[in-house]
Amino acid sequence: MAKAVIAIHGGAGALARAQMSPGQEQRYIEALSGVIEAGQAILAQGGSALDAVTEAVRLLEECPLFNAGIGAVFTRAGTHELDACVMDGHTLKAGAVAGVSRLRNPVLAARLVMEQSPHVLLIGEGAEQFAFDHGVTPVSPSIFSTPERREQLERAKAQDQTLLDHDGGPLDEEQKFGTVGAVALDEHGNLAAATSTGGMTNKLPGRVGDSPLPGAGCYANNASVAVSATGTGETFIRTLAAYDIAALMEYAGLSLQQASERVVMEKLPALGGSGGIIAIDREGNVAMPFNSEGMYRGFGYVGDAPCVGIYRE
Repeated sequence: MAKAVIAIHGGAGALARAQMSPGQEQRYIEALSGVIEAGQAILAQGGSALDAVTEAVRLLEECPLFNAGIGAVFTRAGTHELDACVMDGHTLKAGAVAGVSRLRNPVLAARLVMEQSPHVLLIGEGAEQFAFDHGVTPVSPSIFSTPERREQLERAKAQDQTLLDHDGGPLDEEQKFGTVGAVALDEHGNLAAATSTGGMTNKLPGRVGDSPLPGAGCYANNASVAVSATGTGETFIRTLAAYDIAALMEYAGLSLQQASERVVMEKLPALGGSGGIIAIDREGNVAMPFNSEGMYRGFGYVGDAPCVGIYRE
């Protein structure tokens, strides 16, 4: 049986080493390592891949370094609209929410949709009311705001740009794709994936990216692979990037590495798509390719120390 393993990402973009201070770099490394360790602990106790990815993404939503939950970017209207998805590779069930602003942890709401409703995707007020009806406490949208994200919005408005979230380093985060995600394989051989995001700075209100869409920014199937994506969401939607990796493995017989490289390094750039993915196959192999300058990422097999990275090796 393959060894249980979890992988996470905290967004991709033009993460230039020269623009990041050692202190900033250390904060990201510590944050990523801590989340991986939490996921490893769940898997080590025989917990499910689904529980491991849900908790990993919840912790990333709580960390203002990343664009999901607290620290989420602003829409053009100065509001927050959060999206999240979870998928269980064992049952192929998925749950997702989009355009929510009063749920502290969208990934937990996505899990509720999967387990407590007949639906896959709920949006806006309907998604929020569903979560409240199932015991989730409403929060003020202001809890997601940080001064750095407000400044980012004002810069974007001044330049009349819709900005992806890590490029230009961790402070001038103009082009960082600020999604977070996790994928895992548990000791029972089950795969799971979860993805969460605040979207793009200065995005039009109502815009939904790839993160809450199964097959685009999130996918898990025990027969092949679990995938979580980060990048130019529209391109990941048009290419069904996460599912395409699974399809290349299942139908073309490609390895995890071959399939994920084909999608991330060839298919996405052909349409102007930038970003990366994390993926784990049913044998416990891990792939984390990205075509941007950097991607906050890491993985850890149960019993091993977490391995994290930011830049190209």
